[in-house]
Amino acid sequence: MSIGAKIRQLKSLLPEEVRLVAVSKLHPPEAVMEAYEAGQRIFGESRAQELAAKHNLLPKDIEWHFIGPLQRNKIKDIAPFVHTIHSIDSPALLQEVNRQAAKHDRVIRVLLEIHIAMEENKHGFTPQSCRAFLSGEEAADYRNTRICGLMGMATFTDDKEQIRKEFHQLHDFFEELKSARFKGDEDFRELSMGMTNDYPIAIDEGSTLVRLGSYIFNHYKCNQT
Repeated sequence: MSIGAKIRQLKSLLPEEVRLVAVSKLHPPEAVMEAYEAGQRIFGESRAQELAAKHNLLPKDIEWHFIGPLQRNKIKDIAPFVHTIHSIDSPALLQEVNRQAAKHDRVIRVLLEIHIAMEENKHGFTPQSCRAFLSGEEAADYRNTRICGLMGMATFTDDKEQIRKEFHQLHDFFEELKSARFKGDEDFRELSMGMTNDYPIAIDEGSTLVRLGSYIFNHYKCNQT
């Protein structure tokens, strides 16, 4: 099945309230254009240099999302154009995104990454540290970023109940913050969870953004070898 056919199939299956982030990292601009021509406009990258290069080459109405670990010294490369950063895992990172966004007179949408997996190599705030950060005065000082929701990655496992439990916990935390810290804030509405192997469970548990890459682009990769 072609990239375009997979995009069309996914969009026909996803609920109306769930948006697809096509994860194009490590795939060439030609593959991105195949998805673009099928109607896809949201693409996710996890390397700042690769994202900047693709932004320069591809249509300017693409909504670029940064989804991977982000080094503070790389934010300047994407600050002029990135739409949403999913992986804000510390106050220091958010502070630097705010500083770089201010240089370009922009407001960058961000999601706070919450560590929900039973794996130490995953990044993110704990729920406790996230509550503490949001309750402090510092969070309110960032006028060039807008916190629009949460992101999380489940444990890499075949245990579907474990995955469901972790996504459910993240959804509960999202609802807690929405009711307490972000009550009445219409921008706080995104819950980014679910990848190729677990996105149906994520959708069941309230995801609004699913990040799919290998399912969409593997066909292109195979055809190039």
